[in-house]
Amino acid sequence: MKRSQVLTVSCKLEVSQQQVEKLNAVLTAFAKCCEYVNTHTPEKLTNQIAVQSLIYKEARSHSGLSAQMTIHAIRRVCANRKTAKQKVKPVKKFAPTSATYDARTFTFGESDWLVSLTMLKGREKFKLHIGNYQKHLLQGQDPKTATLVKRNDGSFYLNIQLESEPPEKQKTDDVLGVDLGRTDIACTSAGEKFSGKQVTKARDRYNRVRASLQRKASKGTRSTRRRARQIWQRLSGRERRFQTWLNHTISYRLIQQAKTSNQAITLEDLTGIRERTNELPRSKTERRRSNSWAFYQLRQFLTYKGVKFGVDVRLVDPRYTSKTCHCCKVIGNRQGKRFECLNERCGWIGDADVNGARNIATLGQIVNLPGGSEIMSCSLQEVVLRATESPHSMQSMSVG
Repeated sequence: MKRSQVLTVSCKLEVSQQQVEKLNAVLTAFAKCCEYVNTHTPEKLTNQIAVQSLIYKEARSHSGLSAQMTIHAIRRVCANRKTAKQKVKPVKKFAPTSATYDARTFTFGESDWLVSLTMLKGREKFKLHIGNYQKHLLQGQDPKTATLVKRNDGSFYLNIQLESEPPEKQKTDDVLGVDLGRTDIACTSAGEKFSGKQVTKARDRYNRVRASLQRKASKGTRSTRRRARQIWQRLSGRERRFQTWLNHTISYRLIQQAKTSNQAITLEDLTGIRERTNELPRSKTERRRSNSWAFYQLRQFLTYKGVKFGVDVRLVDPRYTSKTCHCCKVIGNRQGKRFECLNERCGWIGDADVNGARNIATLGQIVNLPGGSEIMSCSLQEVVLRATESPHSMQSMSVG
């Protein structure tokens, strides 16, 4: 069975005032169709064929969309219902900010860098305002799907999906462990670190600017409030884009390092860490900093880049990875960035993040071996036996 990967190329559209009106009309009609389907079919019904058989004709007549775009609107409603069911939340309203296109409603021309999109009345051609990076990705491609998006600033983008066949994952027993943190965003088992000071400094700066604008807007004159809103709009998204750029850079370097060294990458599965850390008593500043972590985004970037370059990315349980000595597997003492093994026979002392990354690498090797769960249980028994040899280790283990 062939594997495939879909990469999205975001392309800005050059539009005239008449085209803006047509684009807004089709986005409004698409959202209107989604709302109609969602309110006139059973809430628990998520099967696209069943929903389509119930509401297709009425939804198309109500919205004015083409046949194919009506089907895509029904498909989006079903997908949103499935996601809402997983999160145990109702489906929210559909905003007129995006619409889905396929091969019947969208065509791409590489010779003149034009795209043709189906509007409410006929087709419309748009010039792509893109750079060499997007052109390189689109060159020689025949995309079949795309998503029309309207951003907050009123600009229109076409997210073109490119399907490709990625290389086979390289087979290896060597693993590069990556420990994620806030002081150091990532630390590898090889000792390489990616500092988080730059991110923390940027986030603190933007937080001070937001607080200052809020104070001025609440106490100032009308012109002051207008000026504060203008500055707020200009700064909107900068912090997020900076974090995204940094995560792209880190993930690319990690993937290239693993590919060059013929290694797999192992990460901690930090699902739910935000909820767990919020239960701890902390200052307002510490709560804000920890809630602004972007570990899940970094994990997503590593995952799709791993598929693209043939690097295996694995997830392991994070429990005790930062408290266990990577040399003797005995629970030790961690104070900030320093780790000290309490086993008198070992006594390893060093960087806590490097120690955690090496434990993560060891777990990454175990889970990929046949009978990995049995090996894991044996390793845990060995940890307990070794811990009983040192009263300090057993005391630390009961507390951890």
